[in-house]
Amino acid sequence: MGKEMNRTAQRDEIMEKVRQFLATEYATDCKYVAGGEIMLPAVDDEGEEFYFTFKAAIPRGKRKDGGYIPYDGYAAAEAYEIDQQIKAEEKAAKEAEKARKAAEKERLKAAKKTVKKLNKEGLDKMVHEDE
Repeated sequence: MGKEMNRTAQRDEIMEKVRQFLATEYATDCKYVAGGEIMLPAVDDEGEEFYFTFKAAIPRGKRKDGGYIPYDGYAAAEAYEIDQQIKAEEKAAKEAEKARKAAEKERLKAAKKTVKKLNKEGLDKMVHEDE
């Protein structure tokens, strides 16, 4: 057996264990839909049926000059983690900017109200209003 066939056999063995686990855990009909891909039927809160699919792949890496740069799962996981952190920071920055704009809008609204009152009642009356 060659290297690729060994890896495919390992993938199939793992997927069979996953399929058996899902079928046992969720007491449902979990079937293969392709090599290395299984489906799990489910029902949503509204009673409509839908499907989960689980796919196992053995990545070779990226092509380069007639060969491959080997896939590094740890590097991919680290890159994903960094990407998620960047997205979270961008989201926090957007939320902060949104809050800043809302506060500025509220401040301008209050200032406009004061100017309107000043124009209507006059400065002297507003200055001595509390007395």
